[in-house]
Amino acid sequence: QVQLVESGGGWVQPGGSLRLFCAASGFTFSNCAMAWYRQAPGKQREWVAGISSDGTTSYADSVKGRFTISRDNAKNTVYLQMNSLQPDDTAVYYCKGDVRCSGVSWGQGTQVTVSS
Repeated sequence: QVQLVESGGGWVQPGGSLRLFCAASGFTFSNCAMAWYRQAPGKQREWVAGISSDGTTSYADSVKGRFTISRDNAKNTVYLQMNSLQPDDTAVYYCKGDVRCSGVSWGQGTQVTVSS
């Protein structure tokens, strides 16, 4: 059974940083591309960043240069380091594996709130 458990969210002032964690289980994590998505109130869920099984990364233009995605295959964990956070980054953040290896499962998400 695929499980994705996100954590690390919270409240931060503009300009601050947070590090999100996603613990994965139930599939062969090391072979699976992973991604972070977010959904702000009243908006559709959007892709934020992705990392392939070999560590190649990609980012949405809105977070490029501020966010860094990484993975630790020994811990079955994917991370999202978020710096220079702005109010527009406020959202529930979700991790997701490639559907070919982890199916359609989503985690419960972790709330990130950026405000003064």
